[in-house]
Formats: sequence, C-alpha cells, structure tokens
Amino acid sequence: MGVNLSGRVAVIAGATRGIGLAVSYALAGRGVSVVVNGRDGDAVESTVAEIRGGGGYAVGVRGSAGDDHVAQQMVDVALEEFGALDIAINCAGIAEPAGSSILTIRPREFREQVDAHLMSAFNLTQAAGRVFVEQQSGAIVLTGSAASLGMFGGSGYPAAKGGVNALALAAAADLRSDGVRVNVVMPGARSRLSTGPEYIRHIESLRSRGILDDVTSQAALDPAPPEYVAPLYVFLAGDAALEITGQIFTAAGGFIGRYDPAQPTFVAYRDHQDSAPYSMAELADLLR
Repeated sequence: MGVNLSGRVAVIAGATRGIGLAVSYALAGRGVSVVVNGRDGDAVESTVAEIRGGGGYAVGVRGSAGDDHVAQQMVDVALEEFGALDIAINCAGIAEPAGSSILTIRPREFREQVDAHLMSAFNLTQAAGRVFVEQQSGAIVLTGSAASLGMFGGSGYPAAKGGVNALALAAAADLRSDGVRVNVVMPGARSRLSTGPEYIRHIESLRSRGILDDVTSQAALDPAPPEYVAPLYVFLAGDAALEITGQIFTAAGGFIGRYDPAQPTFVAYRDHQDSAPYSMAELADLLR
C-alpha cells in the first residue's frame, strides 16, 4: 500500500540531524512541504537548502522546541508559508551528560533533559493539536526511547522519554474524537546520540553491570542508519494509519514492534468494605 502525502504540510522538531533529518527527507520526497526546526541555525539553513535543491518545499525555524514560543512559531510559519498543517513530528533531543546517573546528574541537567525531550513533545503537541482539533484531522508522531524502560541507565533522559509515552497516550485519548492521532516511535538508529567513544563506553559499562544482555548491547553498538526508521514515521503520518492512535512502537533496522497497553498482573483482592488493610505479614506472603 502506498502512502500518498503529496500536498500535505508538516512541522518537524529536531529535523536537521539523525532521525529527524531522515524523516524530513523522506516526507519531502513524498511531496510534503516541511517546516524544518533545529537549534543550529546553519544546520537548519543547510537542510532547507538540500530539500529545495531536490525540488521540495521547506522553510526553517531555528530554536529549541522545548521553548513554547518556538513550537508555536513552527505552527504559525507552516500556516503562513504553506496555508495548512497536517503533520507534527518531534525528533528533538539531547544526550544526557556522559556517565550520568541518579546520583550524579545535577538538577539543572535533569531539567535540560525534560525540556529537550518532554517539553518539546508537549509544546509541539499542544500547538499543532489546537490547529488539528479545529480542522478535525491531523497526525502527531513523538519520539520515545527504550531508555524509558530503565535498560540504558541514566536519569533525566529515561525519565523524560517515559513522560513522552504517557503524554502521547493521554493526548491520544483526549483528541481521538476530534480526528487527531497521536503515536510514539521508540527508535534504534545511528545518530549523534548513539555514536562516539563515550556512547561505546556507556553501553559496555551497562553490559558489564548486567543491565544489558549481550544481544541488546551488540545491537546498541551497531545501530542501523536512521533511514531504516524514517518509513515508520512517514506511515504513521499518512492516511493508511487513520485507525492507529495511542500506540507505542519500537523500530530498529528491520525490526518493528508494538507495545501492548500496560496492565497490572493480579496479585490479590479483598473488599475494603468488610476487610482490614493488608498486614505486613500478608503483604510479605503475597509479594515475595
């Protein structure tokens, strides 16, 4: 099944490197007009020039989507320059400080992680969502991470990415009746966040501590190019995915997975109307 997106308009936060750049090129190659966003003004200009040079349509907005006015500016520019907005994708993010843990990360660094990952997702979802609700259509794709499962260590990065998942599920429920879809991709791909000596030392440390198994650590050390992940973003942005919302996907190389909704496993039940709270001994018997 093809994905016909010609004539659509997209805003893409974190669009100048890695996965965001691959998504920008993939959408532009399908006739989508894109608002390119990134912190580095030179990179924004270069990406816009590349897309235009290939016959596509693009404009740039410099700044961090973690700043609410930047996300709103992206939406405003899309409406002003292209007269529409159909797709909002957040690929913005920064690396956690090398060797960071819950014991070493500074509060300022933790907030920077939340701003870069979670606030950028919130700001873009809200700014684009208002337009999408008014027109009763629109697709939002946010970028999560398997780090949110605690399997890659760190502190601020996994916490912020876990917040992205929760935000997406809540927003999808809020906006479903208005024809607005919200989904998450947790990608594994080669980028500036997953290359370099510090990254290699981090993965090897996680393996030596038993946090990562051999298979996962080897996959983390040899990620596929971002072009292998970009098609899932494009698919979720298109009409072929009109029935898909509130879903969390993972994609790495040729692998695609979907997470089942989180549900508690039954442990015990008794009616509080005629029973006392559980004692420590009862909880020990139930939970050990």
